[in-house]
Amino acid sequence: MTSDPPILKLKIKDLLEDEHTKSPLLRVEESKSEKLLYGELWEAPFSRGLHSCVKPTTKYKATPPWDRYMTVRSNGGLNQMRTGIADMVAVAHIMNATLVIPQLDKRSFWQDSSTFADVFDELHFIKSLQQDLRIVKELPKEIESLPRARKHFTSWSGVVHVAKSDSRLANNDLPLDIQRLRCRTLYHALRFSPSIESLGKKLVERLKSRAERYIALHLRYEKDMLSFTGCTYGLTPTESEELKTMRESTNHWKIKNINSTEQRVGGFCPLTPKEVGIFLEALGYPSSTLIYIAAGEIYGGDTHLSELRSRFPNIVFKVGVGNLEMLATEQELRSFLNHASQTAALDYIISIESDVFIPSHSGNMARTVEGHRRFLGHRKTITPDRKGLVELLDKMEAGLLEASSLSRHVKQLHKNRRGSPRRRGGAPSGIKGRARLRLEESFYQNPYPECICKSEDALK
Repeated sequence: MTSDPPILKLKIKDLLEDEHTKSPLLRVEESKSEKLLYGELWEAPFSRGLHSCVKPTTKYKATPPWDRYMTVRSNGGLNQMRTGIADMVAVAHIMNATLVIPQLDKRSFWQDSSTFADVFDELHFIKSLQQDLRIVKELPKEIESLPRARKHFTSWSGVVHVAKSDSRLANNDLPLDIQRLRCRTLYHALRFSPSIESLGKKLVERLKSRAERYIALHLRYEKDMLSFTGCTYGLTPTESEELKTMRESTNHWKIKNINSTEQRVGGFCPLTPKEVGIFLEALGYPSSTLIYIAAGEIYGGDTHLSELRSRFPNIVFKVGVGNLEMLATEQELRSFLNHASQTAALDYIISIESDVFIPSHSGNMARTVEGHRRFLGHRKTITPDRKGLVELLDKMEAGLLEASSLSRHVKQLHKNRRGSPRRRGGAPSGIKGRARLRLEESFYQNPYPECICKSEDALK
């Protein structure tokens, strides 16, 4: 009898197939797969030949220089003020009024003392809109003491004062030229001050030098947001009580008693840092992905951020937060400290220029950045379906969904939520009256079709 053949010892080089020995067909398929994944993660949606269009139509007429003036007190955070100012430019044009440079909100939650010129390029604002209406820095001395009409716009002379700029012009059914004026104001005239623009561009360059691509994550996990929404999932009893006390003591927050569980299940809560980490993993982003956190101070600091950092350690803030890296130096930020609207402007610039923008909650910043990115060519913006995500995550935690299948479900849920061109959404069917106006998609979240069009539509 012959003996059994000797046991063959396989070498590593025999187990690992060399790239050059693969068949051409296999290499092509792998290349296609890599490109598909890369595009899914980073590439902007197909724009379908659409581009920004804000030029006036041939029927448009500038506002004549009437001796009527409109003063405005802008309210809210940076983006609420920005969209409100754009609306007030449109209102002043409609009313044939001279607009006085708006006053910024100094009584908001942040108590920011910034003036218009601290945040925006005032001269650029005036010059950019000189073909649309007259804008002055202040009222003429001789009419400063005149009484100002505050409510009735239909019949007035002299000066009208708008106490709040977020009077919410309609999203739809306004004349095309008024809509385009709003876009010219927001996307061209309201340029940030030179110091903000300069530092913002510098920070973008630093991010680009660190990685080929980066995500701007608008992580709305600040104390005021959690308190306002009544969302306490993942917090300690002490933290939950602190937020409740803050909500109850804030006079202008009308709803005091909020069911946190109902809020979360309904999709009304900001995603937690842990939920964001799971979401990004499920979408397919590698752990090495560079993530810029566009937000204020995260509630709970490192305690809650660690749940995101464990999955994505390559995270940076504009300022130092715990052990996280600081993108800007203390000297660069010195003049911006204690001015929330100015630091928010830096976040805005970095978010606009990011390869991917992801907001963890809907709000003025999230909506305005999304709309601006659409205007600039539909740059990739992924808006989480918070209600659907919570349902998936809760099922997985309850053992009703395999962790291995989460990615497939998350990708399916968000296949149409990546910033692709689409017309602005109206109110749900069956809704009428003022409720319809409140439920329409914001004009500044999606300025298509008025300010985004095909070449043949540009000068209608």
